[in-house]
This record gives sequence, C-alpha cells and structure tokens, in this order.
Amino acid sequence: MSHPLQISRKIEYGLRAMLYLAAQPAGALVPFREIAERMNVPSEFMAKILKKLVKEKLATSTRGAQGGYALARAASEISFLDVIEAMEGKVQVNLCSQHSNACNFGTDCTMTEVWQLGQQRMLEVFRHAKLDRLAMRGLSKTAAPAAELVQLGGSARH
Repeated sequence: MSHPLQISRKIEYGLRAMLYLAAQPAGALVPFREIAERMNVPSEFMAKILKKLVKEKLATSTRGAQGGYALARAASEISFLDVIEAMEGKVQVNLCSQHSNACNFGTDCTMTEVWQLGQQRMLEVFRHAKLDRLAMRGLSKTAAPAAELVQLGGSARH
C-alpha cells in the first residue's frame, strides 16, 4: 500500500547514487553500471536517474572508455533536498501547506498551520543533510565490492 508521505524509489535510488559518488576520490569517474551494481539498483533505472541528475546539474557525465559520472560540485554543497527535488520536483506535504484556500474550509481550516510547520521542519532536515557528511565511505572504489561484503558476512544493502 502506498502512503502519500513515502519516499519514492526514484528518490531513494537518486540519493544512493549521489552518496556513492560523494564517497569516491576527487576527480574519479564512475561507470553507471558500477553505481547500479554497488547500490543494488536495476541498470536501466539507474541510467534514467543519472541522466536526470546530470540534467539538474547535480552530477556530470563524461563519455568514452574512461568515462563515467561524478558530482557536479562539492558534496558539502549538495543536500538531500537538492536530490529529492531533482528527482520529483518541489516537496509538498499537503496542498494546504501552500495556501489555506486549497479546500472547502478555507481560512476556517484548523490543519493548515500543522501542515505548514511539518513542511518547514521536514525541509529543514533535508536541507541540512549534506552529501559530504553522509557519503558511504565503505563504498569507495578502494572498498571491497558488494559481493565480497556478502561473503564476509556483511550486508551489501544500505
């Protein structure tokens, strides 16, 4: 059952990809198939997500045999909110959070203030969650591949 406040797979996978890129050494280019494999995301879906991240100027891509993807700017300058909005557009908890005339109750609605406060707090959390602090360091190119982690008894899913 879908819940309206649930984060979509598109957002989750976009965040995984960006956190993976943030964990890489500066200047490293990562092939999309590597990101998909390490983040346990279907390749076709990851290709679409990365294309969107490049379009929204959060990632860059370089073609060719040595090509791949990298962050478009420093990980400390990219927030969860940037990625979420790149994937799905502006975050809106409820239509009431924009204006009180969104329903039949208008200005008499007692929920508007609660929706607006919830929206503000949620956006604040996402805005302050920067990729540099959340990068999955264990997933850098120098870390053990996911298959090796599973064999060692660790978890390949994050």
